[in-house]
Amino acid sequence: MATDTLKSRPGASGGLRRLLLDNGALTALVVLVIAMSALSGDFLTADNLLNVGVQAAVTAILAFGVTFVIVSAGIDLSVGSVAALSATVLAWSATEAGVPVALAVVLAVVTGVVCGLVNGFLVSYGKLPPFIATLAMLSVGRGLSLVISQGSPIAFPDSVSHLGDTLGGWLPVPVLVMVVMGLITALVLGRTYIGRSMYAIGGNEEAARLSGLRVKRQKLAIYALSGLFAAAAGIVLAARLSSAQPQAAQGYELDAIAAVVIGGASLAGGTGKASGTLIGALILAVLRNGLNLLSVSAFWQQVVIGVVIALAVLLDTVRRKAGATPVAAGTAQGGKGRQAATYVLAAVVAVAVVGATSLLHGGNSTGKERKVGLSLSTLNNPFFVQIRAGAEQEAEKRGVDLTVTDAQNDASQQANQLQNFTSEGLGAIVVNPVDSDAAGPAVRSANKADIPVIAVDRGVGKADTAALVASDNVEGGRLGARALAEKLGGKGTIVILQGQAGTSASRERGAGFAEGLRAYPGIEVVAKQPADFDRTKGLDVMTNLLQAHPDIDGVFAENDEMALGAIKALGTKAGRSVQVVGFDGTPDGLKAVEAGTLYASVAQVPKELGRIAVDNALRAADGKRVEELVKVPVKVVTKENVAGFGG
Repeated sequence: MATDTLKSRPGASGGLRRLLLDNGALTALVVLVIAMSALSGDFLTADNLLNVGVQAAVTAILAFGVTFVIVSAGIDLSVGSVAALSATVLAWSATEAGVPVALAVVLAVVTGVVCGLVNGFLVSYGKLPPFIATLAMLSVGRGLSLVISQGSPIAFPDSVSHLGDTLGGWLPVPVLVMVVMGLITALVLGRTYIGRSMYAIGGNEEAARLSGLRVKRQKLAIYALSGLFAAAAGIVLAARLSSAQPQAAQGYELDAIAAVVIGGASLAGGTGKASGTLIGALILAVLRNGLNLLSVSAFWQQVVIGVVIALAVLLDTVRRKAGATPVAAGTAQGGKGRQAATYVLAAVVAVAVVGATSLLHGGNSTGKERKVGLSLSTLNNPFFVQIRAGAEQEAEKRGVDLTVTDAQNDASQQANQLQNFTSEGLGAIVVNPVDSDAAGPAVRSANKADIPVIAVDRGVGKADTAALVASDNVEGGRLGARALAEKLGGKGTIVILQGQAGTSASRERGAGFAEGLRAYPGIEVVAKQPADFDRTKGLDVMTNLLQAHPDIDGVFAENDEMALGAIKALGTKAGRSVQVVGFDGTPDGLKAVEAGTLYASVAQVPKELGRIAVDNALRAADGKRVEELVKVPVKVVTKENVAGFGG
């Protein structure tokens, strides 16, 4: 897609060795495809390869923008937050503000460019290190996204949501957008004045300045381009999810930087190309897709991806020591011909692999009907770990192959996992949505493939599920309000620790608590703060709130983890002068109830949720009738009844 930026020194040894060194990322991609094809018969199918393209699209678009910055020896940590902010601006403008959709799209793009310009100004004229300037924008962008959306997803306009659809029923629009943005990147890097300036600044900024380049202005333009590409990525991501998620694209800036580095760019600047960045994004997507198909733990997936990034940097070091030297873009004689020949060779190898693996795995589809996929919103929470435990026990009892994935509270990552389940052709899918609406498009794909889907704990919006297995979060919130208010005698001041902004569990529990509290006008809520369902954040937020409200009488936390953090912050006050109520009935939460530091927990039965979900998934896969709503009761557990609670 762009001209090579490396040139071999005269006399450098070896045809094949040189080919492999100069095209390390492409070699790695081909090897990965061969390995995944050999290990999984579901990998090299048309549907799954299109899934890989869709899953690479957002990372690749972000990475194309980051390529400009890294080539010029900078860094941009804000692209994930800028993507979320741009999508939120579009959705809010088109829905809440009533702005025409076309103008809303322009506003979203302008938002990305303005964020990039601010980054560029801070770096060029404010003399801030790029790391610090873009780290600040990461926080500002995410905060503004939450402010605009009030922490809740905003439905995306239907006319823009088509960006997440397919053309002709098979070609995904995100892939087309990725290709177009890649071609633009290649054109900018290889054929424009600003592209040549990027290489010059990255190679030696002082020399570039002395040669007449207006370095400060160029950096403004470079970071503005990065913001523009981030806005495009945010729009594509939100279109896939049919909603703008204020917490979307968290951590994507690291994936984008990784894709650029894996693709052969140097963080020292001066080298990099669009085709390498695309290959880097595809490597990450192939890894995640293949490891999902192989049922590799989400935790080990992070380890593998980290190792791949480290190996990519080591390969870059080896390549340089072997004799490759950076040159200006477009100056390598014969570079285009060699690059084209390399891509043709890679294509021939890929076609050969397709044929071989098709024969190898031909007809090997027996037993798929006894495979079930379980996508959990997170495994960094004891409640969902208990759901997994119950599901695994039921699967083992029934002789079922259960694949469990961890979305890490990322709606787009969960959409990828659900697409992988669909392309794998599983007998049934169980999903615990990060966000109900965001899971809809991926579940609709499973609907089209006639794969029954069971929702657990949270429902799925705008899609068909065979059953919803859930506790009543709203009712649980009401019960929590009643328990805390009655313990306080109907009067006093309390604070609320909210869950992760934008999640349906936090919204429903909070709404139920507020509704239940209306019956007790003597209870005053003096503060509400999110602590993201996390124990450490619960400790920190509670510590801060105590500085402003040292004399509170009670705390309601929307899960036990935050409640346990609050107890730690309260110290000896917990269970004595301050009553704390949690939610979920996790093992640690019940121990605190038994010890008297946690007054009560609105206990669900997560193991039972997992068990019933798998049971219903198998019934649906066998064509048996299942209830559309399976309610697992919640119960307020206090010290008086904790011994008899079975969990």
